[in-house]
Amino acid sequence: MALDHAQPGQPIDVAPLGAALQRAATHAILKTRALELIRIVLREGESLPPHNVYGELTLQCIEGAAEVEMPGSACTLRTGQLVLLPGGMQHGVRALQDCSLLLTIQLPEGRPGSASSTGS
Repeated sequence: MALDHAQPGQPIDVAPLGAALQRAATHAILKTRALELIRIVLREGESLPPHNVYGELTLQCIEGAAEVEMPGSACTLRTGQLVLLPGGMQHGVRALQDCSLLLTIQLPEGRPGSASSTGS
């Protein structure tokens, strides 16, 4: 079954989930040729292993706390904070508390998901 993504002009709720965080799961919010948004939900102690993506990204902590691990450094994100990572930078994420994070990825031309890779 295809995922329902947000449509242009449609408001998107990215407010803290509160008590619903316990039942929530990671899900894609939208994907266009140039942009992808995902709400990541992690339980305390869970992690996303080190990886990288083509485009620049921001990771915003909507609620809870998480540690973003990068080569040679790490930063802690708490509610209301975000971090910018350049495209191609290896990073991992570990939940310090139950958390939800808003991941925004810029999809560069010529890469999977971008306009020039789809023939448009």
